[in-house]
Amino acid sequence: MSTGELPAGERFDWYSDIVAREVMPAALSSERPAEFQGEAAVLGLGEIRASRFSLSPLRSRRTAAMIRRGDPEQYQLAFLRKGATSLSQHRNECTIAAGDLMLWDTSRPSDNRMPAAGGQVQATILLMPRNIMPLRTQRLDQMLARRIPGDRGMASILASFMTSLEDHGAECTPEELHRLGMVAVDLATACLAQHLNAEDRLPAEARTQALMQRIHAFIEHNLGDPELNPSAVAAHHNISVRTLHQLFHVQGESVHARIRRRRLEQCRTDLAHPGLRGRPVSAIAARWGFSGPVVFSRSFREVYGISPTDFRALSVKDLCTERSE
Repeated sequence: MSTGELPAGERFDWYSDIVAREVMPAALSSERPAEFQGEAAVLGLGEIRASRFSLSPLRSRRTAAMIRRGDPEQYQLAFLRKGATSLSQHRNECTIAAGDLMLWDTSRPSDNRMPAAGGQVQATILLMPRNIMPLRTQRLDQMLARRIPGDRGMASILASFMTSLEDHGAECTPEELHRLGMVAVDLATACLAQHLNAEDRLPAEARTQALMQRIHAFIEHNLGDPELNPSAVAAHHNISVRTLHQLFHVQGESVHARIRRRRLEQCRTDLAHPGLRGRPVSAIAARWGFSGPVVFSRSFREVYGISPTDFRALSVKDLCTERSE
């Protein structure tokens, strides 16, 4: 949904209606309503939703009277991808910039300001019913309108997840979206709990999910390290190799298989990339952590039924055919 096709005089009112319907009823105001531009998209994830917003700076106020008229009874967690914004709620106040996260409660009055000097604002927001959050309300109250830096710890993993959700969520099946919704709640809970020093109070399932997300993120970041193996993964996360294997057994894929699969997928992507045509196959294999070209070639053929060299040749041929058509 976008204001782009609407007359300038109707854009701000139209966007206000979208926010009231998809996020929460609020009083929006803009210093330049005639110049306002905005886009919005909503992705259903089972019990929760993810909303993507891009908009010109504005002010959003939610009063007690508005809450009485309509309240989705949600915690809303925003990851800011561009711009800046300030939030006041429950005696707390914060200002965040691109890369930060913040939480608010739709059942409490709030005042959100986006400074005009900050330019266009882009954000991804998780809209989560209050009753599915395992942390107690009194604990979560401490996190309202607090800046959560998105460049470290669980917040970094959650931010990456929300970015991927925005970029690729529309490609998923309904069943996959439902599972992603459960993952989103677990990651959000773990992120907030970490900032509250309350991780031990999380349900065992949520702690396990959060740990697995940290492990997967570590593996992705270190695929190019030939020393990446179950022992290294376990040591980094302060767990035993046996515990690590048990965690992966539940998911139906071993640690070694996960590392191997992701390395092969990355190599396959590079081999099909037109801009990497001049890079030797052995260099691509080494880039993604394979110990040598023989091991890589054998592994690639076992999975894809073709040698890396032949796969690259076919990819080039297919690209040329597409361009000629």
